Amino acid sequence: MRTHWYRSTMFNAFVIGLVGLTNPGLWNAMNSLGAAGQASPFLINAANALVFGLMGVFCLFGSVISSKVGLKWTLVLGTIGYPIYSAGLYLNNRWGVEWLVLFGACTCGISAGLFWSSEGAVALGYARPEKKGKYLNIWLIFRTLGPMIGGAMVLGMNHDANAKSKGKVGYTTYLIFVFLQCLGTPIALFLTPPEKVERSDGSKVKVLKVESALDEVKGIWNTLKKRHVLLLLPLFWAAYFNQYTGNFQTFYFGVRARALIGFVSNFATLAASTIMSLLLDSKRFEVKTRIKIGFYYLVAIHIVAWTYGWVIQEKYTRTTPVLDWESPGFVEGFFVLLLWSFAQQSLANWMYYLVSTMTDNITELARLTGILRGQESFGQAVAFGLCTRNWYGGRVPLAVNTILLVLAIVPTYIVVQQHEPITRATDAVNDDGSDVTVENVGWEKTTRSDNVEQDLAEKA
Repeated sequence: MRTHWYRSTMFNAFVIGLVGLTNPGLWNAMNSLGAAGQASPFLINAANALVFGLMGVFCLFGSVISSKVGLKWTLVLGTIGYPIYSAGLYLNNRWGVEWLVLFGACTCGISAGLFWSSEGAVALGYARPEKKGKYLNIWLIFRTLGPMIGGAMVLGMNHDANAKSKGKVGYTTYLIFVFLQCLGTPIALFLTPPEKVERSDGSKVKVLKVESALDEVKGIWNTLKKRHVLLLLPLFWAAYFNQYTGNFQTFYFGVRARALIGFVSNFATLAASTIMSLLLDSKRFEVKTRIKIGFYYLVAIHIVAWTYGWVIQEKYTRTTPVLDWESPGFVEGFFVLLLWSFAQQSLANWMYYLVSTMTDNITELARLTGILRGQESFGQAVAFGLCTRNWYGGRVPLAVNTILLVLAIVPTYIVVQQHEPITRATDAVNDDGSDVTVENVGWEKTTRSDNVEQDLAEKA
């Protein structure tokens, strides 16, 4: 059978990777500066709370939109709001204009919700089960390259002696970000719809057809109320709840130190992603064993990261330093941010892999990733809301984050122990020529034809 390179899983992995680089990747680059590079974190934290609140809603219901317009056009719509937000930051940085920051936060939140609900499904659903770790890593590497490239540019423009003190980055930084983020939309147009994807072994991406938006809403609800999904909700909330990092940087580091942190911390993210992906794709262990090892590994690194973070924060509460990269105490504070980034990215990789082993149907996977990213976003919205206040020593956001992580351990452990992952794509054929799908959504196995799946969706 003839295959087309532009419909291969690898080509599509590069498409979503490049879109991830130009849009959320560069958005992360700005936020890795602390308060998106601004002098004060409070307006930006309020805007980001708005971003993630809207993002949570549109992540959760993004599959409703993708069921009508398709994953490709959902991804395209998911790229539009990012440059508007960056334009708002430019106007605020240069002339103090605030309204476009908030308007841009709204457009970015809507776009980001659609982006993540579609991109997660593509990154995890286009690849065969045994290659998901590899393609997940490609996706996340590209997404990390965005902050890395953006961080390098910011560092290059904010490295002189005048940037030693606290303050904001130069406004030309944002113009470059606006231009680069505008490239995401044309790149997204190259995405192949799931039904046209051509895997190397000839197998097809499973797509469950949904007749109406109401049926899809019912499908989301049915997925959300499953026991294993409910048990994972505390973890989804805790995963990205730590948004105090921006406040930590603006409180204790000068501009060029923040620029350096924004650049170098991406290497910690990249290392975390690579290590976890190597584990999750290892052939030495069964998939379930890899998931268990990953869980214990995550618990260990989070204990180290948060214990050290609390120790340094208490020290800084007493001494309130303003650190440049030449300052004697720079490394110990910088290491807090590296550990937080490393632990957070490791958890993100593991969570997406766990979810990807719950189904081999991209429609169901879109729901699962939408729920995952939606709940993460709600958590981030609350976290940014907490960070709009100057809490003494950062103790409130740190305490809430620590409590959430601790509360997530037991229910996640239960899921890990009882989960039976899908380890291969199911492509058997019935006598009538219809596909047989063995769908293991977490803990239950059913065998049914695509026609029966569609009937069930219509009756849901």
